[in-house]
Amino acid sequence: QVQLVESGGGLVQAGGSLRLSCAASGGTFSSYVMGWFRQAPGKEREFVSTISRGGWRTSDADSVKGRFTISRDNAKKTVYLQMNSLKSEDTAVYYCAAGVLYSDSPRPNDFGSWGQGTQVTVSS
Repeated sequence: QVQLVESGGGLVQAGGSLRLSCAASGGTFSSYVMGWFRQAPGKEREFVSTISRGGWRTSDADSVKGRFTISRDNAKKTVYLQMNSLKSEDTAVYYCAAGVLYSDSPRPNDFGSWGQGTQVTVSS
C-alpha cells in the first residue's frame, strides 16, 4: 500500500500563494488516481482537486476553480497543489489521497490511502 507525506503548508496572507506537495512511497504511484481534500475545524472533509493516473484529466471543486491547480510528476512520485489567490475560507488541514477509480466529484471513501495532512492558514 502506498504511503503519502504532505508538505508545503504554512501561514500566508490573503491573496498569497502556496504550493503543497505530496510524496508517495511503497507503491506504484502511476497506478493511482490522486486527490486533495481539506478539512476545516468543525467541518467535514471536502474534495478540493483530483487528477487521473497519467495526469490528463483533472477536476476541481467549484470553490477553488481558477485559483488552485493540481499536477503530478510520476517520475518523482509526487502530486502538487498550486494554490493562488488564497482566501481566509481556504484555511484548513489539507490531505492528499490515493485511489483506484477516477471521478470528477470524488468522495473521501473513494480513496484508500491518506497522508497525515498539512495545515494551511490564510490570514485576512
